[in-house]
Amino acid sequence: MHPALRSHRPLIMGRRGAVASNHPVATQAGLDVLRAGGNAMDAAIATSLTLGVAEPHMSGIGGDGFFHLCLADGTALCVNATGAAPAAATPERYRAAGGIPISGPLSVQTPGLVAGLALLHARHGSLPWARLVAPAIEAAREGFAATHAYRHFSGEMRTRLREDAGSAARFLHGGEPPALGALVVQPELVETLEALARDGAEGFYRGALARRLAAGIEAAGGLVAAADLAACTAEVQAPIEIPWRGFTLRQTPPNSTGFTFLQMLRILERFELDGLGRDSAALIHLMVEAKKRAFLDRETHGSDPRGAAIPLDRLLSADHAMAHAAAIDFGRAASLPVRDMAESDTTYFCVVDAAGNVVSAIQSLNSAFGSGVTAGDTGVLLNNRMAYWHLSPGHANLLRPGLRVRHTMNAPIVLRDGRPWAVFGTPGADNQVQINMQVLVAMAVFGLDPQQAVDAPRWTSSQPGQAANYPHGGDAVLTLEQGLADAAPALTAMGHQVKLVPPLEGPCSVAAIRILENGVRMAGSDPRRDGWAAAY
Repeated sequence: MHPALRSHRPLIMGRRGAVASNHPVATQAGLDVLRAGGNAMDAAIATSLTLGVAEPHMSGIGGDGFFHLCLADGTALCVNATGAAPAAATPERYRAAGGIPISGPLSVQTPGLVAGLALLHARHGSLPWARLVAPAIEAAREGFAATHAYRHFSGEMRTRLREDAGSAARFLHGGEPPALGALVVQPELVETLEALARDGAEGFYRGALARRLAAGIEAAGGLVAAADLAACTAEVQAPIEIPWRGFTLRQTPPNSTGFTFLQMLRILERFELDGLGRDSAALIHLMVEAKKRAFLDRETHGSDPRGAAIPLDRLLSADHAMAHAAAIDFGRAASLPVRDMAESDTTYFCVVDAAGNVVSAIQSLNSAFGSGVTAGDTGVLLNNRMAYWHLSPGHANLLRPGLRVRHTMNAPIVLRDGRPWAVFGTPGADNQVQINMQVLVAMAVFGLDPQQAVDAPRWTSSQPGQAANYPHGGDAVLTLEQGLADAAPALTAMGHQVKLVPPLEGPCSVAAIRILENGVRMAGSDPRRDGWAAAY
């Protein structure tokens, strides 16, 4: 660990369990479940559902997620909780309409989160399902206090929310962001969550609640029909992994872009990082160039593996990484035909229990407040995940009804000597894998603890033509937080178009837990939003 660096928050440590999420109410829900005898998977379900209530601008049961597990018995698996494009969502329909809208009813895709949570509970839960839904019901009934972050996002999306009466009534006060500390209550969602606690996922996708959801979406003009909900199921997948500097890095497989994170680290492994300096222009340049090349492959291959073969063995091979590394110019920024990384709004959390079970989890509505559409009288705010599809013929991520869009969401776990060493992640669309790379390098190469790594100044790189949402635009900018300002002149001389932002104004909101050999869990949370870590 690096003793000289100060962080904005204390490092949280405990011996039995830890939870780190992007909202204190959700972190507390997960910790309460652990203290009540639940396992990490139980705590993940409670945290997930409570996040959807207390951080509605980021996620909820109208969205999607991935749950990456490393169990104490060595079992490794991923639960893919992402929904498919509805049957009526054809490329022709959207081309005729002039493209895929960023918000509104036509941006809504079938929500998969509840299916994933139900599968997680059926396979690995130990407490009753209704017990795990209860904290979310309480948060919706009692309300959560509007934070600075909530006021920022609700202000940014006030126009989108005003277009839907149900959304405006719940997430704005008088058409404007609530005052700091004002309570945001969601009575319609209480009724829906009570039905979910009683009837489970079956009711959400094929029962009375499903009928209400489908009716609300149809009334708003959306394409997700009762048949699309009925067809929605979660999938158990094997994680993908690579060896790296004595560690094993595991990730969520496609349709996640976890493979892009692994590719970036594979490329970096070809270089001696230790002597470059943690915040140096040389290290930043090298990581940016590795990212650019990994995103070339993402554009070519990232898609739903149910609809296309993805050559992961080749993409993650040492030879392929070596070829990318050999193309990096140490003195010059490359201009490559990749497209940009744009920030969307998602949430990440992680849990470690007393037995050593680990969950790395990420969930999202896509953009802040998703589509802005609430499904009828259900209180369910719907995603705008359709905006991630492409319409260009031949693109790997071309819209295909019934298949899952390529997700920027990814949920890493790091092992050493076969045991979990760290779990961490972040929201932030295509910025996610870039920030995750920086957090891992900070901890594994430079010895920072999780809170130091989360607090550390960060960069993000973008290039034209690949913003996450349709029509996938973007710019060619390397954004540096002020703490990296000393590197800016050298990076500019290399050809990077540098933009400086104030401290803690960069994207993403990381949650992280390190597991020490003596059993201590070290947890860190990001001061850039409402993140909070707890342990006992």
